Amino acid sequence: MKKVHILLSSITLLTMVFTSPCFAGWLIYHKPEFRGKIIDAETKEPIEGAAVVVTYRKHSILSGPAGGYSAIIHTKEAITDSEGVFHIPSYTTFVGPNSKEHHAEFIIFWPGYGNFENRVSPPMGVSLPTRESFFLADNFGKQGEINITVGPHRDSKAKVTFGVVELPKVHTREERRKELPGYPNVMTPENSPLFFEILNEERRRLDLEPF
Repeated sequence: MKKVHILLSSITLLTMVFTSPCFAGWLIYHKPEFRGKIIDAETKEPIEGAAVVVTYRKHSILSGPAGGYSAIIHTKEAITDSEGVFHIPSYTTFVGPNSKEHHAEFIIFWPGYGNFENRVSPPMGVSLPTRESFFLADNFGKQGEINITVGPHRDSKAKVTFGVVELPKVHTREERRKELPGYPNVMTPENSPLFFEILNEERRRLDLEPF
């Protein structure tokens, strides 16, 4: 009877911890399926062959005076199909006891277009959690509104089609150089081969050293 009581108490404690807002995503790290569509901002035509990379981040729970820190624990990548659509399966793993789940970030690139950080839609100035929810597979293709929290349109709302990213065309050599995407140093040609294949082809076209 005593063992049953201890077991029930342990289950109750773990339930409280895992459902507490302060410890959301503690120990168990889970991100759902992501889905999106990349299109030309002007013609609305799909962009086939674009590289899409998702970086998964954790954040420290306890920290010193300087505050907590985030770190990338995994990356996944995909290439858009003939309809401009990409799909990233859900991801689940364990994280250490001083870590909790943090937002995922996205890198999108196809030569001749602005990269994701210079997109037309979704609008600039949305928070990282909002950006993540924009790509949730369950929301894909739905019409809705998102909050803009940074920049000149702060505290306003924008109408979007969830998952649909509009990239602007670029034309000159200088514009193409400026649109080469940045990426975290944990990404390498070994763990992100699709992304680096496309990036290096563009760098060669621009007479730059490949990675």
